[in-house]
Amino acid sequence: MYPLFIDTIPRRNETPDLSGSISQSGRGRMGSCPGVRVAGTGSYVPDLVVTNEDLASLGCDSDWIVQRTGIRERRVASPDQATSDLAYEAIVRCLRQSGTDARDVDLLICATMTPDFATPSTACLLQQRLGCIAPAFDVNAACAGFMVAFITAAQYVRTGLAKNAIVVGSEVMSRTVDRTDIKTYPLFGDGAGAVLLQPSATADGESGILSFTLGSEGNAEALCIPGGGSREPISQSMLDQSRQFLKMDGRSVFIWAVRVVEDSIRDVLTAANVKPSEISAIILHQANIRIIDAAIKSLDVPKDRVFVNLDRYGNTSAASIPLVLDDAYQQGAIHKGDLVLLCGFGAGLTWGTSLIRW
Repeated sequence: MYPLFIDTIPRRNETPDLSGSISQSGRGRMGSCPGVRVAGTGSYVPDLVVTNEDLASLGCDSDWIVQRTGIRERRVASPDQATSDLAYEAIVRCLRQSGTDARDVDLLICATMTPDFATPSTACLLQQRLGCIAPAFDVNAACAGFMVAFITAAQYVRTGLAKNAIVVGSEVMSRTVDRTDIKTYPLFGDGAGAVLLQPSATADGESGILSFTLGSEGNAEALCIPGGGSREPISQSMLDQSRQFLKMDGRSVFIWAVRVVEDSIRDVLTAANVKPSEISAIILHQANIRIIDAAIKSLDVPKDRVFVNLDRYGNTSAASIPLVLDDAYQQGAIHKGDLVLLCGFGAGLTWGTSLIRW
C-alpha cells in the first residue's frame, strides 16, 4: 500500500563514474511519507575537545585542515564511552524534550558504523537500557545511515506499526582512523543525535515527509575499512598493515559527493514542487565545508538557511545530520510549518535526501 524503495543495483563489475553526474544505474528512487512528524530532537557530544592545534604533534597542519575542510575542532569519546553510551544520552534528551516516556517507545533504529559489538546490535543495548519493549536494530549506511534509518522508521509510523519511533545516529569515529594518516585522521569526531517520529494529525500530503530519495552506487574501494570483517578477518598481518582503519580516496569521494548532493536535492524539490527559496532550513551531512558551499551556490539560497557545526564537531558520520538538526531546533530556527531539507551521503557509496514539512 505504501512505497518502500530499493535502488537499482549496478551490474557486476560495472564501476560507477564518480567524476560525472550520478549514472542512471545508481540513481535513487523517489517516494513520500506524509502523516509522519518529527516530535522531538536531542543530541550529545563527549566533553573532550580536540583542536587542530592539538594535532600538530602528529604532523597535521591546522591551516590546511581549516582551508580544505572547515574543521577547527572535534569531540572525542573517553576510553570508557562506547557508541551506545553517546546514543543513550541523545535519546534521553530527545524524549525529555518531546515529553515522551521511554517505555512508550515502540521502535528503535540506530544508525552507526561503529557499533559497540559485532553482535548484538547497538539498538538492542539501547532498548535494554531504556526499558522499552520494541523492535530494535542497527542500520549501517555510514554517513548516510541516519537518512536510511529515518526513512525506514517513517514507513513503520506511516503504516501504523509504530507510534513512537526513535531514530538515533551515533558514532565513535575517533577509533576508526589511523593517527599516522594526517589527511584523514583530523576529519572525524564522535557524537550522537536522535529524533522521535510520531503520526501527525493529518495525512493529507501537506505535512510530514513530502518527498525523499534513497540510493546507492556501489564503490567499496572509495571509502571503506578493509580489515576486520569476514572478507579479511583480524590477524596480526592485518593489524601490522593498519587495515582496521578507514581508507578513503578523498578526491573521488569529494567529486561524487558534490554531484549527488546537487542532483538529489533537485530531485526531491522537483517531486514536491518546491522552490529552493521556500526552504527554511537546510541540514547537510557535515563532511566538508566545500561540499556545503557548493550546494549553497547550486541552490542559490541565503547562507543563513544552511546550518553548519562542522567547525566544532568534524565529520561524525551517521550522527552529523541529527546533531545539526538538534542545534538548529534548539536555536529556534525551525518552526511548525517550515520546510526542512535533510541530505546525507557516504560510504557504499550511499545517499539519502528528504524534504520535511515540520
